[in-house]
Amino acid sequence: MQRLAVLTTALLLAAPATAQDLSAFNTGPVFEEFGPHAPIEGQDFAIPDGMDLFVAFDTATPAEGGRINRTIESAARFVNMHAAAGVEPARVRAAVVVHGGAAVDLLTAKAWTAKGKEGSNRTAGAIPALLDNGVRIILCGQSAAAQGITKDDLVPGVELALSAMTAHAVLQRQGYTVNPF
Repeated sequence: MQRLAVLTTALLLAAPATAQDLSAFNTGPVFEEFGPHAPIEGQDFAIPDGMDLFVAFDTATPAEGGRINRTIESAARFVNMHAAAGVEPARVRAAVVVHGGAAVDLLTAKAWTAKGKEGSNRTAGAIPALLDNGVRIILCGQSAAAQGITKDDLVPGVELALSAMTAHAVLQRQGYTVNPF
């Protein structure tokens, strides 16, 4: 019990030290409304000239409290930060494979309401801009079937795959690496 009290006190004292200063973060140049990133001076881990950066993101975690799904926003951040760093747009591709509880983030306003969700689906509002800029959003068909979601329920342009596993296998063959977080 005393050990728990000491650990709790240590964590509480450390909390202010872990506060983040996000003042250097900005959105754009591709997505002006979301996908914040910060410029990094003095980089010594360079992006090789001519390197393709094709990255697949994976999420089963739905958006929190009226926000854009965190993983989908990470894909926007990936595109924004590399565009801002001068990487040729054709060399940067992102795809988001969605499964599990995050499937609801891909619903149209009508389907969102029909599923008993309140408020607006901010992720759905961001999806057209992502798609217009080459980010692929792919839904696991197995998750869709389990949750009673049909292709008509999805924001137009969202791709429906047989499964998340299948989507990742295909993306890997197309040169995408999986982002580990």
